[in-house]
Amino acid sequence: MHELNQLSAIVIDAAYQVHTRLGPGLLESVYESVLEHELLKRDLSVLRQVPIAISYDELEIKAAFRADLLVNNLLIIELKSVEKLLPLHSKQLLTYLKLSEKRLGLLLNFGSPLIKDGIVRLVNGL
Repeated sequence: MHELNQLSAIVIDAAYQVHTRLGPGLLESVYESVLEHELLKRDLSVLRQVPIAISYDELEIKAAFRADLLVNNLLIIELKSVEKLLPLHSKQLLTYLKLSEKRLGLLLNFGSPLIKDGIVRLVNGL
């Protein structure tokens, strides 16, 4: 868990840098690209638009969902650029965590005037 906590701290610092430089309210895709760049500068492994599968009986949908960013194959980041986060956004990230069997996720809302008010940390089975 210590590694996950350190990783989330690095991601939150990178998100703060992005939000400080770009400000709130741009398109989510812009923040995704720039946050990926910031995380790569910190020597982290980052994958974008990672497919998440779901199985039901014999049916498997290989790309039922897509996680915005996966960092070091441990931490899922879901990005938003909305006026206010809704409970649905947290449920979305929790679904991704459960289906991918990851333990920690960050929901980052770059639409928030202060990035600290737009950060939600979610755990799966801790």
